[in-house]
Amino acid sequence: MVDPITSFNEFNLRPESRAALASMGISAPTPIQAEAIPILLEGRDVVGQARTGSGKTLAFGLPIVERCDPDVRGIQALVMVPTRELAIQVADVLTRLAEARQLWVTLIYGGRPLDSEREALLNGAQIVIGTPGRTLDHLWHGNLNPSDLHMLVLDEGDEMLDQGFAPDVEKIVSLLPEKRQTALFSATVPEWVARMAKRHMIDPVTVRVDSGTEAPPEIEQVVVEVESGAKLPALCALLDHRGDGPVLVFGRTKLGVEKLAYELRRKGYPVAALQGNLDQSARERVMSRFRSGSVQILLATNVAARGLDVQGIEGVINYELPENAEQFTHRSGRTGRMGREGVAITLLAPEDAYKWRQIERALGKQLPRLTLPGIPAGNAQPREVPAAVHSPNYRGRRTGGRPRA
Repeated sequence: MVDPITSFNEFNLRPESRAALASMGISAPTPIQAEAIPILLEGRDVVGQARTGSGKTLAFGLPIVERCDPDVRGIQALVMVPTRELAIQVADVLTRLAEARQLWVTLIYGGRPLDSEREALLNGAQIVIGTPGRTLDHLWHGNLNPSDLHMLVLDEGDEMLDQGFAPDVEKIVSLLPEKRQTALFSATVPEWVARMAKRHMIDPVTVRVDSGTEAPPEIEQVVVEVESGAKLPALCALLDHRGDGPVLVFGRTKLGVEKLAYELRRKGYPVAALQGNLDQSARERVMSRFRSGSVQILLATNVAARGLDVQGIEGVINYELPENAEQFTHRSGRTGRMGREGVAITLLAPEDAYKWRQIERALGKQLPRLTLPGIPAGNAQPREVPAAVHSPNYRGRRTGGRPRA
């Protein structure tokens, strides 16, 4: 049996990469990094399956930087992601690695002018991170010349299917050189991902780490039962007990998130809303305020929050249920990242019962349920509020209905 890799010093890395990792305070690889990096460094194709927050970005980012040539002024690696937010997150990691080797990383995504992106692509950007629609635009306009490309990464492949990007991704792949290395990373591997791997990858190595839909053990999961129409007071009660870290609240639709944000602002809660109708500059302003702590509570839809990686999110609250267990897992994965503890709380009204049974069946377990003091819960029996709400993650005191600033 081969001993597990416990240090980046065990990889055959350039001195510049080692120095970059040290400057980022990274010394030990996560399981997906330990398994995928050596295979990618060999130049082989990889299908990597690991939960959200497991360190997939560095798993493909480090081999990209190792295998790109700073003397070649052209696109050598393309990373496709489903959302602008995830593109920005990936670029942040890759840029810090690439700077050590004097490689140029550029972003291409919708919601901003094409001209600046076109200039970067034509002037020698070597690592490109983009969303499918904008990447296809640049290919069709001749701005993205793939002749020097030797590495393609599809990040969050399952989510690209959910958002309807499969046709664009297929077109993009068909326009790239056949002789290339391809890596596909995903939290789940639906049929579309398997089909793409079969068509567009050469003898890929499959690496699976923590691939189940069940939430990771460091996330404490709780379901709060409420009466129909009582979700808002229940949410306020939970927010009154929050700690000092940021809290992420999920709604189902853009309109629903906007309405909830309006109601919470009226009650004095420091909230911001992230939904698909915002232009890119507005989205970046919202995220900047959330990361800085000037806004402590972020409301978001599934799509808007994809790729969101804010350090120290202490809790996720599902104000409305997601469509399936995979989305539930993705939501929960916004907290408890990289081994940190977190709490995920789901508000459950009687009308949610059918969908919730489907989610629990897919998870393969029933999550603990409780009621909150003073919150109507229909026929549910009052139970003791568990540690999830009174834990360090949700400590605090009631303020007579007046939320903390």
